[in-house]
Amino acid sequence: MFCIQCEQTIQTPVSKGCSYTQGMCGKTSDVSDLQDVLVHSLQGVSFWANVGRSCGVIDIEVDEWAPKAFFATLTNVNFDPERIVEFSQQSQAFKKRLEQKVQAASIATGFVIPEQSTAAKFNLPTDVDSLLALAPLAAVNRGHESLHEDVIGLRLLCLYGLKGAAAYMEHALVLGQTDTEIQAEYHEIMALLGTDPTDLQLLLDTSMKIGLMNYKVMEMLDKGETQTFGHPEPTSVNVKTVKGHCILVSGHDLHDLEKILQQTEGKGINVYTNGEMLPAHGYPELNKYPHLAGNYGSAWQNQQKEFANFPGAIVMTSNCLLNPDVGQYRDRLFTRSIVGWPGVAHLEGDDFSKVIECALAQPGFTQNEIEQNITVGFGRNALMAAAPAVIEQVKEGNIKHFFLVGGCDGDKSERSYYTDFTSQAPDDTLILTLACGKFRFNKNQFGDINGIPRLLDVGQCNDAYSAIQLALALADEFDCGINELPLTLVLSWFEQKAIVILLTLFALGVKGIYTGPTAPAFLTDNLLKIIQDQFDMRSISSPEEDLATILEVNA
Repeated sequence: MFCIQCEQTIQTPVSKGCSYTQGMCGKTSDVSDLQDVLVHSLQGVSFWANVGRSCGVIDIEVDEWAPKAFFATLTNVNFDPERIVEFSQQSQAFKKRLEQKVQAASIATGFVIPEQSTAAKFNLPTDVDSLLALAPLAAVNRGHESLHEDVIGLRLLCLYGLKGAAAYMEHALVLGQTDTEIQAEYHEIMALLGTDPTDLQLLLDTSMKIGLMNYKVMEMLDKGETQTFGHPEPTSVNVKTVKGHCILVSGHDLHDLEKILQQTEGKGINVYTNGEMLPAHGYPELNKYPHLAGNYGSAWQNQQKEFANFPGAIVMTSNCLLNPDVGQYRDRLFTRSIVGWPGVAHLEGDDFSKVIECALAQPGFTQNEIEQNITVGFGRNALMAAAPAVIEQVKEGNIKHFFLVGGCDGDKSERSYYTDFTSQAPDDTLILTLACGKFRFNKNQFGDINGIPRLLDVGQCNDAYSAIQLALALADEFDCGINELPLTLVLSWFEQKAIVILLTLFALGVKGIYTGPTAPAFLTDNLLKIIQDQFDMRSISSPEEDLATILEVNA
C-alpha cells in the first residue's frame, strides 16, 4: 500500500506516506490497494464519459454514481473490502457500457474516438486476489521512480481536491441537486488524471479548475439544503444529555437525520447530532422536531470514547468513521451510503427500523444533565441579514477585524493553536467558524459587540460558501477587493474536503490564508513555495505572533 491523502499519514526523515500493512487511519493494506484500483478504474469510466459527450453519449446513471464511488475512497469512510470490490465491479460494468455506446455513436456519426488512456484500458478481473495484483499499476504515486516529486505532488493535489469535490457532489445529489455541466467538468478532470499528466503548469491550472468547480458544487449543495430544510436560523442547542432512549447521528447527511426524526416521532426516543451534524439544529425543517434533543460529543477523533459512552444506537451517515471495536460499540453502530466497516450493520434505503429497535433495547440516559447551550445557524441568509448591522459597527470602529477560524479537527497536540488563537483574539474582532475544527472552542464564551455575537457558527465544512458570500457582500459595500477587507482566514486541514475548499479559495483569488497544523505530506517544499508565492499562503506559527502580524498589517 501507499497512502498519503490525510494528515494522519506517516512522515519520517526518509519517507512519507503509509506503506505498511495498515494505514494510520486503520484501513488495511488490502483495502488501500483495492481503493487505488477502484480510483484508477473510475478514471477509465470518466475517459468514456468525457469522450461520450463529444458524440452525444450521456449516461445519467453513471454521472450520478461515479462521484459517490470516488467518495468511498476518502479518508475514514469505507474500510470494508467487500464493498470496495462491489464498487470496482460496478465501475467495470459502467466502463464497458459507456465504451459500447461510444463505439456505436462513432459508427453512426463518423466520430473518431481518441487514443484510449491507460485508465480506459484498465480492465478489472472479478476475484479479489487478481484485483490486488493490479495495485502497483493503480498506485496513486505510480511512476514515482522516474518522475520528479513535484509532478507526483501536483497529481495528488488534483486527485485529492477532486475527491473532496466528489464528496460534495454526492451530498448534493442526496438532496436532489445535480448539474450536467458540473458532471462534465468532473469527468473531464478525472479523465485527465487517468492519463498521468506530467506538465506542471497543466496540473496547477487543473487544480484551479477543481477549485472553481467546487465553488459551483457548494452553491448547488447550499441550494439543496435550504430548499429542503429552510434557511438556517440562529438557534440555541443543548450540548448536554436528557433522560431517555437515544439515537446519535454523525457524519454530514441531513437527509438521513430527517428520516430518523420522522420515523422516531412518538416513540420516546431522543435524537442527538454529533460532529459535523451539529449545524442541523439551525434548519427550521429539522429543528421543528421536539425530540431533536441536542448535540452529543465533539469532533470525530474523540468518537471511540464518546460513542462507547453513548447508551443508544449510532448512525454514521458519511465520512469520519473510526474502528468501533476499540470502544466495543459495533453492535450499536449502523453505516449508511458510502460508509462501511467489516461486520457492521449497513443500511440501504430509508428504513431506519433496525436503528429504532436497537435504541429501544439500550438503556438510554438515566437522568438529565444540567443544560448548557451554544448557538448555531449563522448560514448565508442569517449572515446577509446581519450584514447591515455588521457594516455599521465596522464603520463606527467597533469591529476592527474578522477571523474565519475553522476546518477539520484532528488529534495532533498542535491543534491547541486554534483554541488559543480564538481566546486571544481582541474583543473588537468577530470570529466566524465552520466544520469540526470549531469544537476546539465553540463552548467558550466570547460575548458580543453591541448585540452581534463575536462567535458566529456558519455550519459544516461545505458552508464555506456562506462565509464567502458574506465576504463578497462586505467587499461590495466597502468598494474594495476581498483581500483588502479586514478579514483573515485561519484554517486547519485534515483530509480531502479541506483540500478542495482551500483550492476553491485560491481559485477565487483569496490570499493571505493561514493554514496548519502541518502541511500536507504530498506537497513538496518546492510546491509549497509556489503556493506561498502565488497565493501568499502562510503556515501558522504561534497565536501571539500570528495575531500581532495580522492586526499590525491591517491597522
